[in-house]
Amino acid sequence: MDEKEQEQSAGVGRQSGNVGERVLLTSVTLLSIYSINLLLICSKETGCMVYEKLGEQVFGTTGKLVIFGATSLQNTGAMLSYLFIVKNELPSAIKFLMGEEDTFSAWYVDGRILVVIVTFGIILPLCLLKNLGYLGYTSGFSLSCMVFFLIVVIYKKFQILCIVPELNSTSANLTISANSTNTGMCTPKYVTFNSKTVYALPTIAFAFVCHPSILPIYSELKDRSQKKMQMVSNISFFSMFVMYFLTAIFGYLTFYENVHSDLLHKYQSKDDILILTVRLAVIVAVILTVPVLFFTVRSSLFELAKKTKFNLFRHVLVTFILLVVINLLVIFIPSMKDIFGVVGVTSANMLIFILPSSLYLKITSQDGDKRTQRIWAALFLGLGVLFSLVSIPLVIYDWAYSSSSDEDH
Repeated sequence: MDEKEQEQSAGVGRQSGNVGERVLLTSVTLLSIYSINLLLICSKETGCMVYEKLGEQVFGTTGKLVIFGATSLQNTGAMLSYLFIVKNELPSAIKFLMGEEDTFSAWYVDGRILVVIVTFGIILPLCLLKNLGYLGYTSGFSLSCMVFFLIVVIYKKFQILCIVPELNSTSANLTISANSTNTGMCTPKYVTFNSKTVYALPTIAFAFVCHPSILPIYSELKDRSQKKMQMVSNISFFSMFVMYFLTAIFGYLTFYENVHSDLLHKYQSKDDILILTVRLAVIVAVILTVPVLFFTVRSSLFELAKKTKFNLFRHVLVTFILLVVINLLVIFIPSMKDIFGVVGVTSANMLIFILPSSLYLKITSQDGDKRTQRIWAALFLGLGVLFSLVSIPLVIYDWAYSSSSDEDH
């Protein structure tokens, strides 16, 4: 859970409506907490503190491969979303520092070029390290950025009364007007159903996936117990729920139907130092976070290939190839919506709904005393399957519909 998902949460309000977004956010929070409870029970019953090994012990090699695929896809999606921030926000920050208009164009403010420079100039050297000693500092800095971002979003809501289209503007973007009002544009829609509503649930589900990190944290707790770890998880989820909830509400009530999934990009005033500060803080935070996720993906890959002994050539080669692939995806994937759609309906659904409930049902299959708990777990599994059956076809349909619309125009 991080600042990118926090920023995306405002876009969910446009996709599902003000009330719809609250219902979805609350539901996913509660379901995620229940999912963590199932995962902790499975860990306690088997004694496994590593997600992949838990899957292997319960379902054999197939379980290990499925969990590896789900966690790797989730972490890769997160890395893509972070690099999308660099691609979208760094050009605006550079233009501000240069005193140029947002319409200014040059190769050194091209997001595609900048993301490659940042990747191989900063992220690659960090990814080549054998250990990440700054992990704790990165987590603390990211949390500080989330709080700062939330404060700015709330502050801007009361500073910006409404937004109106600037008819004589040379820019295609809407211009913020602090003293203008428009009743039609500034009325919240409580429930919305359109072609983009299908992305609301996957986006929120993607934001609440932290399951691969739960067991490693659990293993490092002093005097650990299931109850203690569940309490830690509940506090974490509640904190993130509050931050996402407030960001979504105030972001939506600032821009209403003009809110964008990339919320930070909507604040276009070139003289706003506060927004520049937020941009720079978020950019630095995500750049430092990418290597943390990259380490997890690469380590899992080596573990799967049973190449755990350090080899410098293999270490450098795999790192370089993975970063090249990730950069190509960032450059050619058209929007953040597509990342959240794919990852949300696949890996996020697997990690929240399907895997914990399947593991629990398999582990407790011979325990007659847990009949009621097994019924709830089975319903939870059914919910995950239903989520897949409904969401995946709708996302594919939206892609096909969007492609045909683009060709018609």
